Amino acid sequence: MDKYFDHAKEEKDLYALWEKSDAFKPKIEKGKKPFCIIMPPPNANDNLHVGHARFITIEDILIRYHRMKGDATLWLPAADHAGIETQYVFEKKLKKEGKSRLDFDRDTLYKMIWDFVNDNKTNMENQLRSMGSSCDWSRNKFTLDPDIIKIVYKTFKKLHDDQLLYRGERIVNYCPRCGTAYSQLEVDSVEREDDLYFLDYGNIKIATTRPETIFADVAIAVNPKDKRYEKLIGKKAIIPLIKREIPIIADSLVDIKFGTGALKITPGHDATDFEIGQNHHLSVVSVIDASGRIINAPEKYVGLKAEQARELVINDLKEKNLLLKTEKIKHVVGLCYKDKGLIEPMVSKQWFIKIKPLADAALKTINDGLVSFSVARYEKIAKHWLKNLRDWNISRQIVWGIRIPAFRCEKCLEWTITDGVTPDKCDSCGNGVLTQDPDTFDTWFSSGQWPFATLQTGPKGDFDYFYPTSVMETAYDILPFWVIRMIMLGLYATGKVPFKEVVIHGLVRDKEGQKISKSKGNVINPLEMSDKYGTDALRMGIIWGALIENDVCLSENNIRGQRNFANKIWNIGRFVFANKDKKTKENKDDNWIKDELAKTVSEVSKALDNYRLSEAAEELYDFIWHKLADTYIEKIKDRREEAQETLEEVYKQVLKLAHPFMPYVTEAVWQIGYSKKEDQLLINSSWPKG
Repeated sequence: MDKYFDHAKEEKDLYALWEKSDAFKPKIEKGKKPFCIIMPPPNANDNLHVGHARFITIEDILIRYHRMKGDATLWLPAADHAGIETQYVFEKKLKKEGKSRLDFDRDTLYKMIWDFVNDNKTNMENQLRSMGSSCDWSRNKFTLDPDIIKIVYKTFKKLHDDQLLYRGERIVNYCPRCGTAYSQLEVDSVEREDDLYFLDYGNIKIATTRPETIFADVAIAVNPKDKRYEKLIGKKAIIPLIKREIPIIADSLVDIKFGTGALKITPGHDATDFEIGQNHHLSVVSVIDASGRIINAPEKYVGLKAEQARELVINDLKEKNLLLKTEKIKHVVGLCYKDKGLIEPMVSKQWFIKIKPLADAALKTINDGLVSFSVARYEKIAKHWLKNLRDWNISRQIVWGIRIPAFRCEKCLEWTITDGVTPDKCDSCGNGVLTQDPDTFDTWFSSGQWPFATLQTGPKGDFDYFYPTSVMETAYDILPFWVIRMIMLGLYATGKVPFKEVVIHGLVRDKEGQKISKSKGNVINPLEMSDKYGTDALRMGIIWGALIENDVCLSENNIRGQRNFANKIWNIGRFVFANKDKKTKENKDDNWIKDELAKTVSEVSKALDNYRLSEAAEELYDFIWHKLADTYIEKIKDRREEAQETLEEVYKQVLKLAHPFMPYVTEAVWQIGYSKKEDQLLINSSWPKG
């Protein structure tokens, strides 16, 4: 053996050896227990980052462990077209080139993004390989594969046929910069300080943070329990600047303690106002369009950005003594989760799913234990969201994604819904002139069907054998985005839960516990770390020191330390294989190391069964470095031949135990010392018995 393990020379060849041998494919046999993880598909728009490295490491450890235990093990790899995420990344690329999405027609822009994504997808898949991902590439899926799209269309049609889908004109969360609506889950709610403006509406005074929307006011509302205003209910208020009369109404949704206790009602630009407006059958007026500019207002404001119009309105109110005072207020605002700019609530026609029946069914399966969470706090979060979801807006005004199979009749203006086939006539009036909706599906609608869609479109029998899947492992920040939607849609489409257990991992932070970001300059590039110290060192470093459900602090020093551990495993091998002479004669030291090995096998297995990967890694580290190397090997140096057989057997089991964590160095040693006598590949060997 060489003096050290050369990861740069060995890793690519070892991965090719595994892949060529079909080691990643499940050995499906009747009566054999399946173990299946559907990979959370990385976005095919950029390189893998350290967050990806964490989930890849966690899932690959579980997969290699269950494969060695003898389960029929499938880890299905994938890539996500990622809808607005990818279009946003591509638009930033265009901006650097001095271009905009608006410079291209729909088909051209789609083709440009398609080419961009395919290049990144190939690169991303090679990076997954470099991380040692033992997934079955013969079953690789992409969220825009034609057979996946067919499944998505089928679910959409079923929702329509079951009267769980509707096209409604409702207040939605809209980003004028991204040019699309979002669901409630895609809005970041943040507290910040803003100005609160007190305005004169004639016989009543109101307070608002958005004076630029006064032109869309349709009423003033007060709480019916507020004694200050009981005599004003039913009378008229006057909108400042335009002097339009609007009614003063009573509604229990008004917060008596906010501002003056009187609320200007602008149903076109506020969710609470929209609800009040619906309750009182008020009209809806919009004064901000999809580009964030003023419309339906006095000419001097029309065409201005909302922020510019606000300044001008405030100045005009001051001139006419209609601005009474200004105060600072801390309140919660909605930000676009992509560009972090202000969300503009506006009334828009969108496709909605009636969410309550789906959410109630999902909640029941969790309560009944059909889906369990490895950590109780995440189950609590999932239940909270399921109890509080509003109808889901699944249409997006973007080019990149799966286009909605809804066709509008030009004659009767009704919609024909299909499962993807273009209809030749309208379902309502029989007219043949139909126009397809230009919107695309929310990417979470298609990815919410991922477990059953991937298995239904895979090799024959996969769905029946592997569904429900064993584990859904993913990050806590997409628990509401993805996990609960998979449960809802999986149950709805198949009648079964999509997975039996949910395992949530935390984020990766820097050594100081700070969130990793480019702006902070603390980004840890997993590919650079892998090239520098080896994939084994990166994998161990990324699970070391924290339970997977918690955030983990990672530093280059940590990864460097795990490279030393990989070298320790290699050097023990050099010592073991340096001697070939054996004399079977055991003593108490041999019995001790065997006993310690049995305890370690038991502890590591128990920790892996309970997803306590850091504890398993630390137990393994302690046995190899301290008990085997520091203690046992030192004791047997003067009775080497007598102990050789025990040493070889113990080391063989050590390689098996360490393989899920550090697959490359362990497989390299196995090929040198054990492949001729045992299983040809360590990846195919049996897990040690405790």
